[in-house]
Amino acid sequence: MLYKRLLAAVFAVVIGAAALAQTKTTVTSPNKNITLNFWLGDNGAPMYEVLYKNKSIMLPSGLGLELKETMTDKVLPSLTNNLTEVASMQISSNTTWKPVWGDVKEIRDNYTQLSVKLSQKTAEAIEFTIVFKVFDDGVGFRYEFAEQKNLKHFIVADEKTEFHLTGNHKAFWIPGDYDSNEFSPNVTSLSEVNGEDPKYAASIFAHQFFDKDAVQTPLMLKSADGLYINIHEAALVNYPAMNLHVDKASFNLTSKLVPDALGNKAYLQTPAKTPWRTIIVSDKATDILASHTILNLNEPSVIKDPSWIKPTKYVGVWWEMHVGKSTWDYAGSQNATNFDTKNLKASGKHGATTANVKRYIDFASKNGLDGVLVEGWNVGWEDWFGQYKENVFDFVTPYPDFDVKELHRYAASKKVKLIMHHETSGSATNYERQMDTAYRFMKANGYDAVKTGYVGHIIPRGEHHDGQWMVNHYVRVAQKTASYKIMLDAHEPVRPTGLSRTYPNWLACEAARGMEFNAWSEGNKPRHETIFPFTRFMGGPMDYTPGIFQLELNYWDKNKKETIHTTLAKQLALYVTICSPLQMAADLPEVYEKKMDAFQFIKDVALDWDDSKYLEAEPGEYITEARKAKGTNNWFVGAITNENARTATVDLSFLDAGKKYTATIYADADDADFEKNPAAYKISKQVVDSKMILSLKLARGGGCAISITPVK
Repeated sequence: MLYKRLLAAVFAVVIGAAALAQTKTTVTSPNKNITLNFWLGDNGAPMYEVLYKNKSIMLPSGLGLELKETMTDKVLPSLTNNLTEVASMQISSNTTWKPVWGDVKEIRDNYTQLSVKLSQKTAEAIEFTIVFKVFDDGVGFRYEFAEQKNLKHFIVADEKTEFHLTGNHKAFWIPGDYDSNEFSPNVTSLSEVNGEDPKYAASIFAHQFFDKDAVQTPLMLKSADGLYINIHEAALVNYPAMNLHVDKASFNLTSKLVPDALGNKAYLQTPAKTPWRTIIVSDKATDILASHTILNLNEPSVIKDPSWIKPTKYVGVWWEMHVGKSTWDYAGSQNATNFDTKNLKASGKHGATTANVKRYIDFASKNGLDGVLVEGWNVGWEDWFGQYKENVFDFVTPYPDFDVKELHRYAASKKVKLIMHHETSGSATNYERQMDTAYRFMKANGYDAVKTGYVGHIIPRGEHHDGQWMVNHYVRVAQKTASYKIMLDAHEPVRPTGLSRTYPNWLACEAARGMEFNAWSEGNKPRHETIFPFTRFMGGPMDYTPGIFQLELNYWDKNKKETIHTTLAKQLALYVTICSPLQMAADLPEVYEKKMDAFQFIKDVALDWDDSKYLEAEPGEYITEARKAKGTNNWFVGAITNENARTATVDLSFLDAGKKYTATIYADADDADFEKNPAAYKISKQVVDSKMILSLKLARGGGCAISITPVK
């Protein structure tokens, strides 16, 4: 009898402890659509789940980190289990803020927050807090470490954040990689992810493949029951980028951080915090495009007076090198690895000459464009690529045929700004030594913006483009350029995570497969630009360089087989569907001069917006958007499709009621086709109002652009 009583008592204690461990703390979004539950599992493991409209989108998923000591490399007790809850707190916040530039003039920051303080069950316990913010369209969470007796300097050996999906969702993905995100986006089920398959991972020089079952973020997903889910991160500072390992049996995704040369992930000192992990969800694809959650999770601008930051539309000495008309290097070899640099002679093919740059300045001035980018202006391009060479460029010494002072004078006389180019060849150490000198040189010669590049292997050797050291480097460049009142366009960096809110001088990044791949590879598929707004653009604007009018590239070289896989009208529509304060008219002046009627849209389209309407969208299929130019009543519409022809529907109810507008429509011609007749377009005008719905025929690989202005 006594034995049975003892057994019953023990059983009651166990059940009570289990019930206590499984107690869930619930937090809901302000509109009640999203529910997040947090609890500690039986073994003291932190767990969370997410529901959308009472439908599970994240099954119970683990959280936590693995840490080490910095001096001894000793592994510390895990922060993934054996934890106890010290305290928790919920608050709500509903504010608005105005971005310096963006797709809307004001952004609402409305969320419910849960902060859970956890501690290890050990004598020398480490404490940390998991902070959840639940917005109307998604969730953000991160790990925070306060100053404490038992943790000061430490190494993040691994992060164990999980995203346990409910099924084998349709995925829009690129292979997991430590150094490149310039892959063509793939569309498969999660179970078909395979980074080793050549059809999914094209060869790129500077990349570091690590796991065939890994993908990069932003990862876009669509469930069988029609939910759209996006996984990414926000405010990536002092920490490596996150890839995701896909368990193809359970569909549980686990964070995989980019390591450094020693295999460690991050070096931190309390107080410390990780980036936010983000989940955006809706039953409407257009809501994903309209989300500002990632921006809201970033810190406010550190630039008190941003009046010097100007959205910029530009042309440049750039595309002509990609199509082979000219070269970056003075000697004209285009070899970039082993040319005799001691006996340079002018080849006549150098693109960045004083005379040629003046031609671009004239075109920009005549057509109201803001700037001219010049690549290949500085010495070093004969031997710069792929050899782990640390000291290539000094960023101040021009080639003999590039007159810095004369071009400064000439550009100023035409009210055009020159845009600097700093290719680092991956040598971040050299660039950091040269930054102050380079930026002083820029300001002395009239440059207010710089395009940086990180082509090749990273120096410090063994570091990766997306590791903690380089993440901090990109932020240092943003801070340093801001201190000189210089705007920044970073190419080959880590993918953006909303830091343009904190550093609005950081106008754009590349960090994806841009237009140039069409010039010398199999190119970008027609679906390419219908996927990017759901993936790469979630973290911030891209310098995609649209506006190519000469779509068949054998025009430049009869032996070239490459083509642009869009119609001309789609090239125009991209200026609306790609929301960026930095937009290039990427083709050559002589090409545009043959089609000035179509170029008129590039001249007219805005770069900064008071409002944006996401009218219809399906990732990988089509997108139709309308945007209202900052401080005006002018609207611009862009509609694009993939390889399938379709009809786009534009409901004009966003226009002011009772007013008439003139719509100038730049459309695919009836016989347009991205393969057979890409350059065929037609331009028409009609009077429209808010009660009208336009039906726009889009060709295969096509698009349509519309300029809408009030009738005077």
